[in-house]
Amino acid sequence: MKEKGERISMLTAYDYSMARILDEAGIDVLLVGDSASNVMAGHETTLPITLDQMIYHAQSVIRACQRCLVIVDLPFGSYQGNSKEALNSSIRIMKEAGAHGIKLEGGAEVVESIKRIVGAGVPVMGHLGLMPQSIYKFGTYSVRAKEEEEAESLLANARLLQDAGCFSIVLEKIPANLGKLVADELKIPIIGIGAGGQVDGQVLVMHDMLGITKNFSPRFLRRYLNLYDEIMGATKAYISDVKKRDFPNEKEQY
Repeated sequence: MKEKGERISMLTAYDYSMARILDEAGIDVLLVGDSASNVMAGHETTLPITLDQMIYHAQSVIRACQRCLVIVDLPFGSYQGNSKEALNSSIRIMKEAGAHGIKLEGGAEVVESIKRIVGAGVPVMGHLGLMPQSIYKFGTYSVRAKEEEEAESLLANARLLQDAGCFSIVLEKIPANLGKLVADELKIPIIGIGAGGQVDGQVLVMHDMLGITKNFSPRFLRRYLNLYDEIMGATKAYISDVKKRDFPNEKEQY
């Protein structure tokens, strides 16, 4: 798709019902993201979600998908220790969930793990820029790599990930001109989330794109629906009908 100049569409998914809709809609890639920690479990960060929980979500998504590529995040603590731990975590995801590949965060510090995982036959997607699993290191969710030194480091790390065998890289919340530079220089697809419009594809968290979340409004987010209000309205209508004994009516009973 990159060679043809065709943009790659990617969204997160965490359950069977939504994944089935997204797959049938024609999405290219579904990411079973560790953002499930936030949108599914209500945690403040992505750090608490476990490998077992990620496998559970991935199993649900895989059952729904007939055509799209499904990638699964390695959660915090499942790969940072050493390359053997990273490989074992990846193998569990591939065997127990039936995923098509894994994603992990980091640059030079995870290159050894990437090589080991790829060497075992598991496709790896990288992740640079803002890395949510390192939020306590960064201390903020602000834009990364605005300064020249960090931008040069990001580009160097992107090259390292490509050389290590990554088939794609997600760039999160970086200047658009840097996103373009990385996409132009690397042969592998660059997927952006707040990385401008000149990368090879885009990813958003499904709950944000559909307007299920309400208190998260970064510049890069476009809400295509406002399901928060729609679901609120439908629920209130249902409650009202039950209270008024209008539901079920005669046609809705046996």
